[in-house]
Amino acid sequence: MLLLFWVLLFLTAACLLLFMPALWGKHIYNEYRGRRTVNCPETHRPVTVRFNALRAAMTGLAAKPQLALADCSRWPERGNCDQACIPDAARALPDSHAAPAHPAALRIPHLPALLAAGAIWVLGVVWHSEYVFRSQWAKTVGLTDQQAHDLARTWMPHLVSVVVCLLFSYCVAIFLAWIGTRTLWRGLQISLSLWLLIAVALLVANQWNFGSNFLWIEGGYTLLGAILVGAIVGAVPGRLLLCDSK
Repeated sequence: MLLLFWVLLFLTAACLLLFMPALWGKHIYNEYRGRRTVNCPETHRPVTVRFNALRAAMTGLAAKPQLALADCSRWPERGNCDQACIPDAARALPDSHAAPAHPAALRIPHLPALLAAGAIWVLGVVWHSEYVFRSQWAKTVGLTDQQAHDLARTWMPHLVSVVVCLLFSYCVAIFLAWIGTRTLWRGLQISLSLWLLIAVALLVANQWNFGSNFLWIEGGYTLLGAILVGAIVGAVPGRLLLCDSK
């Protein structure tokens, strides 16, 4: 019961660690997305610029957002400019006549998210099986091999792991839907960024509860799982997205 309580407590903490930064990152991303019209410091004529909203959202999670232009109507001819218009662009409002995002960019890739959740759940079953790391894992949490075997035959640990897998996969899918770009690189970038938050939580919990072996076992599993999720959610072909929301 003590182990189950710790797992549920960690699940709650993981939810907060994942969703609170997600909400704040979404706010920053929305603030800096879209095209804006400003006066170019070089020509003193109107130009249309666009911020790298993803970079602003990612850097804004830890400190003040780092602003950089992703596009300008004077580029690529003047692509090497010093971007001195950034302060004015930050104060400007997005153009009201800017074209809305394509509806497909707002769709949550449900099927890839479910496939990714299933993949990392199966990976977890194999990873924590008696043929891989069950014995080492049991020792780190203070269980005998028989107790670990009995625990694996109950439904609660599997239910908790399914919830965690779905939670992580859908966090990555929702982030990609907000960004509007679903590629292998974007999927890995978002997934590994979220994994770092979980790794920090595991490190803190490890200091209070278990030995270093627990950190390496669970850290290795979650890292491989994050790579799987990023690859599947980010790169599954679009023709498989038959059940996506519209």
